[in-house]
Amino acid sequence: MTVPPDLPAIQAALRGGNLHCRQLVEHYLEQAERNRALNIYLEVFREEALAKASESDARLAKGEEPGRLFGCVLSIKDVLCYAGHRVSAGSRMLEGFESQFSATAVERALAEDAIILGRVNCDEFAMGSTNEHSAFGPTRNPVDPERVPGGSSGASAAAVAAGTCLASLGSDTGGSVRQPAAFCGVFGLKPTYGRISRHGLIAYASSFDQIGILSRTATDAALLLQVIAGPDPYDSTVSLEPVPELEPLLRDDSPRRIAWLALGEGQGVDPAIAEAYSNLQGELEKRGHRLEPVQIPLLNYLVPAYYVMATAEASSNLARYDGLRYGHRTARAGDVGELYRKSRTEGFGAEVKRRIMLGTFVLSASYYDAYYRKAQQVRRLIKRELDRLWENCDLLLLPTTPSPAWPLGQMTDDPVGMYLADQFTVMANMAGLPAISIPFGYKDGKLPLGMQLLGPAFAEPALLALAHQLTGKSS
Repeated sequence: MTVPPDLPAIQAALRGGNLHCRQLVEHYLEQAERNRALNIYLEVFREEALAKASESDARLAKGEEPGRLFGCVLSIKDVLCYAGHRVSAGSRMLEGFESQFSATAVERALAEDAIILGRVNCDEFAMGSTNEHSAFGPTRNPVDPERVPGGSSGASAAAVAAGTCLASLGSDTGGSVRQPAAFCGVFGLKPTYGRISRHGLIAYASSFDQIGILSRTATDAALLLQVIAGPDPYDSTVSLEPVPELEPLLRDDSPRRIAWLALGEGQGVDPAIAEAYSNLQGELEKRGHRLEPVQIPLLNYLVPAYYVMATAEASSNLARYDGLRYGHRTARAGDVGELYRKSRTEGFGAEVKRRIMLGTFVLSASYYDAYYRKAQQVRRLIKRELDRLWENCDLLLLPTTPSPAWPLGQMTDDPVGMYLADQFTVMANMAGLPAISIPFGYKDGKLPLGMQLLGPAFAEPALLALAHQLTGKSS
């Protein structure tokens, strides 16, 4: 079965009777089964998805008007709550835990007739850049199963790239949607902080976390964002900014002022990415956009500052997993102190423990001013620098990653090297700004490469329009 290229085409086929929702779900289920060796899905909601598809078909046959996401088959990252379903954040700490409510983003998608096929693997508590830090084993890249799919939303990107769903909801704390999108050759949209409610998203670093979208087309990302974004009484950090009708805005091809980041020698950018980056600049100029090179002096400070703040917030957020209220509880404790220690030792994996220890260290009385306060100052300065940038340009162009997907196991013993892979993505999270990774080019004709556009707050329409213009209907 050939699935139409995007949601509007799928909906047209469904309305025309050339395709049934149940057929669509059966196709995706077959693809998920065919790709089991990639370890993408932790759980497939087979019977539930088929029942929802049959119900949608019956309602359409009766002449009832379906929801805006009719025919949209989704997967959700294992950090998003879905009432009556398990959610584990890729960790033994929450293994077997069943959510009592749904994340607002999940609830809104379901209300518009989206179908959730299953929950997908992720780095434990969304901490990682490779999807190798899951307690349930690594996910493999569909393009090359001997390589990582990226992280922490690596399985979400792999699910879309392998054709097991139309789109996936992930989370982006420092690039966790955009980096795997680049590695797997799909679109990855990280919206403005507060554009999508975080209610029901298991927290890693609350001032950075944002639910994001992985898809095969800019159109599908726009349609999903339209539905799941907007105010929510359950999240006090969510923006009250109205959400415009995004799909018509995709046709906006007006010339834009685009700053592009001049790459330095010390950034270790793969030659294939540097070449694709140059090609994209030429393509944009050919389409009538005005390009200007820029330097961002604080770029080398972003990764250290980000990891100081993110680990500090992680240390605080993960303190709730103590073996008493919920989460893994050891069977070998003699007193309360031992219960805490053994429950957390057994429940958390190595990368999560590393980040908790780093975060606790930088928040300690002796080091708070030297590390945490300084990192917050860097955050404020980068926000100011970008605010000045937007006075003279509309968008910023830069690579998504310094390299294509690397082989499984290559970064296992090099956490610092893994952290440095975020050098181009953390800026958007530090400033709370929207960014999108666009598939553009390949290394050796096979490994996907991603290019990134970043814009001022609530510039999602401009980002999506330019992504659509560059790639057409599909990737």
